[in-house]
Amino acid sequence: MASAIDQVLSKAIANKASANIVGMAATRAGVFYSGAAGTRTVAGEGTAGLDTVFRIASMTKAVTGAAAMQLVEQGRIGLDQPMGEIAPELKAVKVLEGFDAAGKPITRAPKRPVTMRHLLTHTSGLSYDIFNQDVARYMEHEGLPSITTCKYDSLKAPLMFDPGEDWTYGIGIDWAGRIVELVSGQNLEDYMQQHLFQPLGMKDTTFLLRPDMASRLVDATSRTPDGGITAIPFEFTAEGDFLMGGGGLFSTAPDYLAFTRMMLNGGELNGKRVLKAETVKLMGENAAGNIEVPVMKSDNPAMALTAEMFPGQIKRWGLSFLLNTEDVPGCRAANSLAWAGVHNTYYWIDPTTGVAAVLMMQLLPANDPKVLDALVAFEQAVYANLPKG
Repeated sequence: MASAIDQVLSKAIANKASANIVGMAATRAGVFYSGAAGTRTVAGEGTAGLDTVFRIASMTKAVTGAAAMQLVEQGRIGLDQPMGEIAPELKAVKVLEGFDAAGKPITRAPKRPVTMRHLLTHTSGLSYDIFNQDVARYMEHEGLPSITTCKYDSLKAPLMFDPGEDWTYGIGIDWAGRIVELVSGQNLEDYMQQHLFQPLGMKDTTFLLRPDMASRLVDATSRTPDGGITAIPFEFTAEGDFLMGGGGLFSTAPDYLAFTRMMLNGGELNGKRVLKAETVKLMGENAAGNIEVPVMKSDNPAMALTAEMFPGQIKRWGLSFLLNTEDVPGCRAANSLAWAGVHNTYYWIDPTTGVAAVLMMQLLPANDPKVLDALVAFEQAVYANLPKG
């Protein structure tokens, strides 16, 4: 069983999908595959292993979603409560309608308030300045910093449409993380360590990279024009005002698999419950009504390539998860939960088949064709080699 999946990882390295790759998969009975290939650095230093540390970027979103839903199930946040009641900046947010001849933003008040549901489903209207040129233009005109600075003012981005009327990928879950901080009175690091990471045994997941983790951290890399891989500088600032709930975590494959197994097991892992079963069920259901998840468009091809996930089928969004609505032959069943990180780290949770898996690489841009080939091959191999019984 292991050898067939191992071959997928080895082939990915041979094809230069990434300098490193770590994959793991589990059923409800436990972990049944763990493997790694490649090296920690592009120069060939350090063999990649299960303790290798990755920048998981937007895989952070599901963890922040879980933190927010803990507070929802405790009655401390209402899922459909106006978030401007907690964060006044969200009460003041405007819809961007365009720019006048002088380049001044044209804005108006939104038709309805932004809720936690909107934030977790990317239906708030908030987009990313790093992927959307109109948002970047607005931020520059208003003298506001990018979300990558983790400055409070970076959260003052405009809405691209009225809340609840469309879908766009953006800083909604960064705002959800900030709401968790405001309601709990803890920063996200302290909150998640206490309420998620320590109970789940996620000892190598953190916003604040420890020295022992830094020694196991893979190079940030990018694809070169000739198809090769080169190391690049890529670290979020340590001088920000808040921790980036939409993309700031470092983690390992075993740690993140523990999180996915908790979700697969209805909120519990190894006797430690962090979410109610009914909350987990709710998180995995369509939470955005008739709104479909469109083709993921990017105005920044160095960071991400435009891509459509599960072509030919309708995609929905749960409470921080992408949901495929049809079975993928030889792979995940319909209504699986999934997302990824911009550096090409991936996970999925398939409640129907009872499978959770993680595949981690570290290369920009997101949706690199060689990486996607490796992801599909890994998923096919996982399902072809599920334990019997």
